[in-house]
Amino acid sequence: MKFTDIADRRIQSQHILQADFTTAHDVVSWMGAMQAQDYPGALWSIGLRSQGLTQKDIEAAITNREIVRTWPMRGTLHFVAAEDIRWMLTLMTPQVISATAARRRQLELDDATIANARSIIETALSGGKCLTRDDLCELLDSKGISPKGQRGIHILLHLSEQGILCFGPHQGKKPTFVLLDEWIPKSRTISRDESLHELAVRYFISHGPASLKDFAGWGKLPLKDARLGIELAHQDITKTAIGGIDYWHSPSLEAFDRHSAFLLPGFDEYMLGYKDRTPSLIAEHSSKIVPGGNGMFLSTIVIDGQVVGTWKKNIRKNAITLELLPFTPITDDRIKRLEQAATHFGRFMELPVTISSIHRHHSI
Repeated sequence: MKFTDIADRRIQSQHILQADFTTAHDVVSWMGAMQAQDYPGALWSIGLRSQGLTQKDIEAAITNREIVRTWPMRGTLHFVAAEDIRWMLTLMTPQVISATAARRRQLELDDATIANARSIIETALSGGKCLTRDDLCELLDSKGISPKGQRGIHILLHLSEQGILCFGPHQGKKPTFVLLDEWIPKSRTISRDESLHELAVRYFISHGPASLKDFAGWGKLPLKDARLGIELAHQDITKTAIGGIDYWHSPSLEAFDRHSAFLLPGFDEYMLGYKDRTPSLIAEHSSKIVPGGNGMFLSTIVIDGQVVGTWKKNIRKNAITLELLPFTPITDDRIKRLEQAATHFGRFMELPVTISSIHRHHSI
């Protein structure tokens, strides 16, 4: 395997190429955890790896408690399979909670304030209730705990990382919070070594070829824990040295000779799942994907494993139009493949899609 093969293999490992899963749960379980900071984009991340699923199907899987959205790793929102939620929180959130202690002190959120907020919120949500962030912040304010200056969201994030809260179904366009123990009363509990083994297998099978640093960065794991996870998983994954770096991946990963084109959402695992994105994104285009380096990833055009542009959508009541912004001119053959990718997105959204314009991306 050569360095230039890594992107193709990742497209295959992530099931973007096959798009063959039939349930949202199976997609999320395969991926281990899926970036879900941008909620509509996260739904499409699941949909583009599936065969025939719609946005409504993904949201039904949330309502049916098959997948859960919360902060299981890196202090960032992800979707995880319901049965995985507790062991992932136990493994990955303690280090994040410790690392964000200074921010909580800055916001004057001491242990007593957090405990008081927890009691208020647990009482309000008890019995299967769902409340929005605004609802909970107003409640805290009424009880003498100011939610201003990001105090409110940090309380909710902290309680979620502790396994007290998670997101429930949306109310209109607003997400709700629920009590995790009521929403998902049962899930797997496994030892720390079993968790590291499971996480390593899940990551490298679904994201490989990937390196030690990729894995450690994805789970925000200390390198010693990432190494232990790989060691524990050595019988389930295969190591390949490429350019002096060890990469791990599925033993069954094979080369494929198939041209492909995809329209990925901005925070898709194909971009966010790795510390080193150079196999699929050349350095000169990085600033076009994250303008200003502000952490906000734009939606990407991916052809034959390479990020070759960005795209925008305009969703109206009865139709969707897409604007494609390739970094360089693209061939008619590739445009046809992108039209097929747009059709897939339209089926997912259950609306007709047209490509309104294709023009070269301006340098940023």
